[in-house]
Amino acid sequence: MESEGYTDHISRQFNEELDEVRSRTLEMGGLVESQVANAVHSLIELDVAKAEDVRAKDDAVNQMEIMIDEECARILARRQPAASDLRLVLMTTKIISDLERIGDESSKIALHAVGLAESGDETRGFIEIRHLGAHVGQMVHDALDAFARMDTQQALRVAQEDKKVDLEYGSALREMMSVMIEDPRSISRTINVIWALRSLERIGDHARNIAEHVVYLVKGQDVRHVGLTEMENRIQD
Repeated sequence: MESEGYTDHISRQFNEELDEVRSRTLEMGGLVESQVANAVHSLIELDVAKAEDVRAKDDAVNQMEIMIDEECARILARRQPAASDLRLVLMTTKIISDLERIGDESSKIALHAVGLAESGDETRGFIEIRHLGAHVGQMVHDALDAFARMDTQQALRVAQEDKKVDLEYGSALREMMSVMIEDPRSISRTINVIWALRSLERIGDHARNIAEHVVYLVKGQDVRHVGLTEMENRIQD
């Protein structure tokens, strides 16, 4: 753990409130991580039941965001935190926003799975979905791990993986374009796959956002909209 502690306050209750916010955020993260995995599974296997479960649980993700956001607002109003505690509360509100959006993208993937399953036709592109899904799923896991351990090096690795995801996404899109050119009858089905790939790419972006929030939380350095080299330099400062 790289940051200063969050558990050295005179008020034991304040310590417990901060710990509770972190724990609930990680709980939300665990649910969202499973949503990503289940959405990818539902698409690859054309599992309508799994897809519907992903969509149903999106409400739970939304409610967790609201609950944690309200708790952060109460802490700000009652405790008026400063320094690292203030960063923890502020960055938590940003992290849960990104987690909620990952949940939304997972729900979109599940919706495409239902559409493809109902079409009943053979669909190409699942290899690309499998590879990109595994990649961004690991990014989400690692971003949450970076938050749990306040690990800026882990956060940097997540950002580095996002560049690879962008390249992988571009390659997958080119493959899908080739599929549609070869077989115009596949256009409608392939578009569903393309939109699912787009959602996966967006999940990678949100995982990187979480990693950037971790850097600010630990170092007080804003690394949004900077290159990887500059991000690494600011982490080392």
